Amino acid sequence: MPEIRISRDLPAYLAVPEGEGPWPAVVILFEAFGDNTDMRAQADRFAARGYLAVLPDLYEGRPWLRCVRKAFRDMFARRGPTFAHIEAARRWAAGRDDCTGRVGVVGFCMGGGFALVAAAKLDFHAAAANYGIVPRHAERVLEGACPIVATYGGADRTLSGAAAKLERALTVLDVPHDVKEYPGAGHGFLTDSEVLVPQPLTMVARVVLGIGKGKEQAPEAWERILKFLDGRLENGSTT
Repeated sequence: MPEIRISRDLPAYLAVPEGEGPWPAVVILFEAFGDNTDMRAQADRFAARGYLAVLPDLYEGRPWLRCVRKAFRDMFARRGPTFAHIEAARRWAAGRDDCTGRVGVVGFCMGGGFALVAAAKLDFHAAAANYGIVPRHAERVLEGACPIVATYGGADRTLSGAAAKLERALTVLDVPHDVKEYPGAGHGFLTDSEVLVPQPLTMVARVVLGIGKGKEQAPEAWERILKFLDGRLENGSTT
């Protein structure tokens, strides 16, 4: 069944590939609006690609409005219950009989920020950060990180310069990476997340985040992201 529990406090959505495993796994970290149909579609995307995909509900089943502030606090502090949930999901996936033991982390928006920190903090084999906040003191925080593929939209004013900042830090640290900013693309251009933006925020999201822009660039970006992860999670490459 897609609905599972990793622990008493941590529900999750599980997407399993067709056929017989074992498969590599990915832990999907959702955007600020939480466990929704759009994020579950991303787990399904990875399952179709041949990954065991688990989407932990980092809000523990509670409404996003009650939890988002605390989650961001954990992300900026780089510690707290949210990271404990991410680690629980990683260990749960890696320990399944139908998993090869190689696990990546894939994050969107808020989850992208968590994915960057988790790439160095936890024992993942690869990370994909999609429009994720680059941590302060990135050269210190990301030391020892697993290979990272990161994707940004040039029309997203909230993350102006983030791609360049991350590129510099990962180059200095000699972390294998692929960082790309897509000109004219907005925040959330890889998914259908803009349809879930609350109505009062729609206009602000379009102006400040560039929501809805650059959708035509998503197929190329996805193929780039998936090829990067395939090489590290299916084939075991560390470069």
